[in-house]
Amino acid sequence: MTSALPTYARGTAQFAVPDFFRSVPLWPRNAAIGVMTAYRAVISPIYGDVCKYYPSCSAYAVGALQQHGLVKGSAKAAARIARCHPWAQGGEDDVPPHPHFRHGLTPRGFVVPSGKD
Repeated sequence: MTSALPTYARGTAQFAVPDFFRSVPLWPRNAAIGVMTAYRAVISPIYGDVCKYYPSCSAYAVGALQQHGLVKGSAKAAARIARCHPWAQGGEDDVPPHPHFRHGLTPRGFVVPSGKD
């Protein structure tokens, strides 16, 4: 089975039960990532590869949510969608990495607390 997420949005981290309480602040972010993953699996294939940018807007949204959280990641994704119009030049437009990203990514793209803390 192929993943609906781009390779860079997946990791090798695993959720550990002792990290349950540390993961609570990540739940809204992961809920939004789940919605975007479902969108990429169900809706995106219907439209096909029509985005002028790389990565696509939905892949950008997943990366923005992973790196920056629900509020700031949603704002970055909305700004990216606003830049996508018929007169846009397009091209490569990666999510700017968060300078202090300290979480791990699961193989399904969810954000979990890292063991570094």
